[in-house]
Amino acid sequence: MKVPATRVLLFASFTISLFVATFSGRAELSGLPPNPRLLLNAAGIAQLKERIAAAPWAQAEWEKLTNSAEAELGEPIVLPPRGGNWGHNYVCPIHGARLRQGKEIGPWQWEHICPVGDHILHGDTSKATLDFDGACLRGIHDGYAEEVVNHGLVYQMTGDVRHARKAREILLAYAERYLAYPLHDNEGKPGKGGRVASQSLTEATWLIPMLQGADLVWVTLSEADRRAIADKLIMPALKEVIIPSNHGIHNIQCRLNSSIGLAGLLLGDQKLVSLAIDGPVGYRAQMAKGVMGDGMWLEGSSGYHFFTIAGVWPLLEAARNCGIDLYGPKFQSMFDGPLALAMPNFSLPNFNDSSVVALQGEEDFYELALARYHNLAYASILSRSRRHGQLALLFGETKLPTGERTELGSRNSTGSGYAMLQRGPGKDATWLCVKYGAHGGWHGHPDKNNFILYTQGEIVAPDAGTHAYGSPLHENWDRTTFAHNTLVVDQVSQDQATGTSLAFGTEQGVDYSVTDAGAIYHGVHFIRTAAMLTPELIVFVDQIQADAPHTFDLVYHQMGTWEGLPDGKTFSPPATVGYQYLTQATTRSASDNGLTLKTTTESGLHPTISLTGDVATEVITGYGILKTTEEHVPLVVQRRHGKNTVYVWAVSLNSVPVALKVLAVKDESGKPLASTEAVAIRVGDGQRQRSMLVNPTQKKVVASLPDGSAWSSSAVFAVK
Repeated sequence: MKVPATRVLLFASFTISLFVATFSGRAELSGLPPNPRLLLNAAGIAQLKERIAAAPWAQAEWEKLTNSAEAELGEPIVLPPRGGNWGHNYVCPIHGARLRQGKEIGPWQWEHICPVGDHILHGDTSKATLDFDGACLRGIHDGYAEEVVNHGLVYQMTGDVRHARKAREILLAYAERYLAYPLHDNEGKPGKGGRVASQSLTEATWLIPMLQGADLVWVTLSEADRRAIADKLIMPALKEVIIPSNHGIHNIQCRLNSSIGLAGLLLGDQKLVSLAIDGPVGYRAQMAKGVMGDGMWLEGSSGYHFFTIAGVWPLLEAARNCGIDLYGPKFQSMFDGPLALAMPNFSLPNFNDSSVVALQGEEDFYELALARYHNLAYASILSRSRRHGQLALLFGETKLPTGERTELGSRNSTGSGYAMLQRGPGKDATWLCVKYGAHGGWHGHPDKNNFILYTQGEIVAPDAGTHAYGSPLHENWDRTTFAHNTLVVDQVSQDQATGTSLAFGTEQGVDYSVTDAGAIYHGVHFIRTAAMLTPELIVFVDQIQADAPHTFDLVYHQMGTWEGLPDGKTFSPPATVGYQYLTQATTRSASDNGLTLKTTTESGLHPTISLTGDVATEVITGYGILKTTEEHVPLVVQRRHGKNTVYVWAVSLNSVPVALKVLAVKDESGKPLASTEAVAIRVGDGQRQRSMLVNPTQKKVVASLPDGSAWSSSAVFAVK
């Protein structure tokens, strides 16, 4: 067999606890249909034949699959000598970059290439984080599981028994070898984890296609073969690895549920089916508790949102083929949520443990969604020029209906806690998303009131996103508040918290959001107001109150390179988590007239940062990091000391500096108010002067305008 490229997925390790099923569920098996009944049933096979005959793209996908399966017939089955390693360990320990598999240098050994340092690493089995060969072995195990499915499909479509025999050989080879593979976890510790893989998640990921493929050739197997596969492979994997690993409401559990449910539907085991669907952490519980009101998955990660869908759909299809309809509105909302959250270029933000997710890259899931829910909006994601992928081949509509994505304006996704301001046409629109919702569990980052800013097809203010979990950058950068566009207190990351939206809307043509970060630090209250005056101008008002003096660092990252930085002194960052990655750092004080900073992006944008000078502020500039330690991104820290303060600043996307002036505000009796209670700002961009009032407590206040007039309001946000 050819060694496939190592598949690197987002996996995580969790504490294992025992889960025992002692109940009967609601999904009753009242006579199972004949095999196949998991991936496709007889009707699905007939529809696949019709799809291939009618659609050239389906014909091309089928030819690719059959050519691969035909080539594999003559290759010997040589199973790896051991189970695979965790994909997140497949990273350069120096640069944090994911490695690339190189040439084979010995039996089950390869070169491993770092794309940053341009150096070659060799695996070391004595330590899991250096067992790079183990990651490649994991890819080989997955490749064999994919082969079983493909050979099964070719057999069902053509009746060619050679492919049924090949699938049988792989299944029986694993049945004989499975229990001989030692249990091992992501850290290489024996006695727990998985056998083929290093954790229950990856074991289930491997087992699902093995079950689907076994079902496709089940009718060709003898009773002895079936017993061997069930007793030596399927049930040990479930009992020893998958069922004991209870993860609660979590993306991992969704994948475990599918493996349990598919095994139950294949073997006719009611208890397994009930556990997978109706158990305390079964499918119905996952949908009820894991899908937020806006359709997004509770972990707040765009990548894990689709990873969850990938884990769920095999169970739904198998159940549907067996007369159990699980395609409900909650699962459908998981396809609607990303459409509302997406940036103007159809990409999802990389909050929490995620990279930026292009919806076009997830279009195969929307093939299934369109086939099951018939929502025309899903067709807008699908490429009419090149439809491809397993789900398109197996379930795709032969002819796509016309579907256009509705042009979106500003919207507040309260279910997950994302306030999005959007102005401008199409993919060139400006989009700013403030994250204020739930933490997101293990995959959450300490970054309440963080934001991402996009304009004209590119991200201007990025989020840290995530590195592989085996990389030191994940804990020391991604999971620090300093790596995000928000507030750091005393150089320590925020506590886990859930914020709230205080106000959201449009006033006098200005789109605005006011969000409370929640309990991010003991005794510290942080309210962020973001106002999009035009597609080129965003003003921020950050009000901070504390019950004791602190050092406040307001951190902002902006793409490009610094352009014409004001003179400053060398700044030595502290050796604290996050700050240690700050390089080329200099410091200066903001003048009475404020300070203007500018970067130049690769595309030629010159976004400009305007800071007020009304409060003594140390302005620290330097570079942070993105994907590796060698990919640098400008950042600015506005540092202040005290109990209470308000930052007023702006980002101009057309390179025009903005004049910002803080105005006096009094209560209705004439008593001056602290700006942490209510603040008025005069904003000038060279063409127009406007005044903004931020008043989270909704007191009746009076602001003194530059022309001598008084402005009275009790609104949370107002514009004049």
